[in-house]
Amino acid sequence: MIALTRMRIAAFLRSGRALAPLIAGLVVLGLIYGGGSSAAAPAYGYSAVMLFPVLAWQTKLLLDAEPDVQRRLARLAVGAGHEASAGLLAAAILGVAYCAAAMLAPLPFHGIRDRLPGTAEPALATGVAVGVLAHLLALLAALALGALASRAVTGTIRNGLTVLVLGAVLAVVLGLGDSVAPWLAPPLMATARAATEVPLPDLGRFTLLTAWAAGWATAALAGYAVLRRRRA
Repeated sequence: MIALTRMRIAAFLRSGRALAPLIAGLVVLGLIYGGGSSAAAPAYGYSAVMLFPVLAWQTKLLLDAEPDVQRRLARLAVGAGHEASAGLLAAAILGVAYCAAAMLAPLPFHGIRDRLPGTAEPALATGVAVGVLAHLLALLAALALGALASRAVTGTIRNGLTVLVLGAVLAVVLGLGDSVAPWLAPPLMATARAATEVPLPDLGRFTLLTAWAAGWATAALAGYAVLRRRRA
């Protein structure tokens, strides 16, 4: 499985498919941090929301980089479970690298500032920790959405793009707090809003958001596994 994971990462990078989400991410970061410096927690919280569709798109591109025949051969060689896991592991590794780069990108340009004197804003280290959590939760949700939008599940590029766009839009709309069933979406907006509160919520609030994101992603990935097995 490790060799298959490495092969898929190499194929994604060498084919040039990684350039599109990279450029999109640079545009998003430029829009977020181009207006001046901001406290770490709210800046990173909302950048995670903005990068969520880009990360989901990157996941879909990576899973679609392999031709269908080659994917079926890999299933026969290593087993269905290991073959599917290798794709998700490759997407997770690249996603973590992407999030790390996104968090480091504004620092040389002073896009993230420390706590203003005399305010209840969190310290820089605390804000960065909240930002790491926000990006990891966004990545977790993006892996699930990108997998559901992959060609192995949807069958065609058109269907895959429809799932990707609708999933990204619904994740934001349902997460605004006014929907009947906000739990149908990952807690992206809820995490971003928590990051803007001054003072920051207690640890229990972020633990609940983490459990929410993990539960949503687990359900989505379970659906991905079932749908993928039916289309095998």
